[in-house]
Amino acid sequence: MRRPASRRAIVLCALTALFGARVLGQALVAFLGVQWLPAMDAWFSGLLPYPVLLPIQIVIVLVQIVIDRDVWRGDGFFARRRPRAGRRLQWLAGVYALAMIVRYAITRSHLIPIVFHWVLAAYLFTLGRQAADNGPSASLAPAAHSTYGEYATRAPSGAASQPDRSQPSA
Repeated sequence: MRRPASRRAIVLCALTALFGARVLGQALVAFLGVQWLPAMDAWFSGLLPYPVLLPIQIVIVLVQIVIDRDVWRGDGFFARRRPRAGRRLQWLAGVYALAMIVRYAITRSHLIPIVFHWVLAAYLFTLGRQAADNGPSASLAPAAHSTYGEYATRAPSGAASQPDRSQPSA
């Protein structure tokens, strides 16, 4: 039986979906000229040429998917507890979000890219929280308990191990 996904895994997946929708939306405007989405200048601040930006965004989404999978399963490189790295990611996410606030205060333009930088900052912060503390508090379900057999042989410290006779044996 698989353990339920943690709240943080769900948040990471939602943030990945938001960023993926942003990448798709901008591509639809750039390549298909869809009219029901904002114009290209609203999506694009011009700091990087779009032919350079799009592959970078695709790589970011693909990396997010790998991270999401590991955190969802609670297993793999990105699901491991790393308190120091987690705290650093949280700090970096805060600086990143603050930099985007300053950017908007100075430019008063390109709100869509700035909002999605906040989405990425929230992703980094959530990943940092996961890495810093991926214990049972992050889970949607109550903490998993041992199987019946393990309870039957567990005894208080210093006491002899006795099987639980209240249940019929198999």
